[in-house]
Amino acid sequence: MTQESMFEESSGNVFADLGLSDADELFTRGRIGIQVLRLLQQRNLKQREISELLGIPQPEVSHLMKGEFQRFSEGKLLIFLKRLDTEITLHLRSRHASDQSFDTVISL
Repeated sequence: MTQESMFEESSGNVFADLGLSDADELFTRGRIGIQVLRLLQQRNLKQREISELLGIPQPEVSHLMKGEFQRFSEGKLLIFLKRLDTEITLHLRSRHASDQSFDTVISL
């Protein structure tokens, strides 16, 4: 008896694939959080230094470094990027291809 493997192609958002109601928000936090971690790792800072740089208590730094991004809002994660000297550009557009009147780029 052989057992067939079943695979399902991912949507690109693991949270959506799991059926979570806030999948888009979690995916966005994850993408931003990973960028914050990359920048922090490049600087090779101690947690105390990260705490001072980002303006958060050391226990929160520990959560951030463990990838617990759900503890931080998207806005807070974007503030971390700004404090890490990152230029942030948001491209806003309608989800509907037919509505191109709403297409804006914002630099933060």
